[in-house]
Amino acid sequence: MEPKILYRAAVEEVPEESYTLPIGKAEVVKPGNDLTIISYGRPLYMCQAAIDAAEKELSGVKIELIDLRTIFPWDRQTVSESVIKTGQAIVVHESMINFGVGAEVAATIQNGAFLHLQALEKYILPDVTRVYNAIHKLLAY
Repeated sequence: MEPKILYRAAVEEVPEESYTLPIGKAEVVKPGNDLTIISYGRPLYMCQAAIDAAEKELSGVKIELIDLRTIFPWDRQTVSESVIKTGQAIVVHESMINFGVGAEVAATIQNGAFLHLQALEKYILPDVTRVYNAIHKLLAY
């Protein structure tokens, strides 16, 4: 079985001569200094479109896009160096909620670049206000 959504989802040039992709080596698809986005596979194209739109809207912002290319092994060094450089990271992937590739990437960022992060999530623990707001949001649906 294979996901049909991938058919004709993206069209890229394929070299006619033989080539290899290094296993375990990510590619910096687009360099930037303000934010790092880490992805792989189909979501990479969505990320590129979102980056294009954000950079048009946010004058002077340069977002780095990293394609993991392989997920086992994956390139921890390139990801960590980029997040240390930009101080901010977004991980975009399609996976299950628990134990996915994104969780591994986020854990590695937390372990190796935590002191360099500038935009940590404020609310990681529930409180009355968050639960109250969730009630309203769900009942309004």
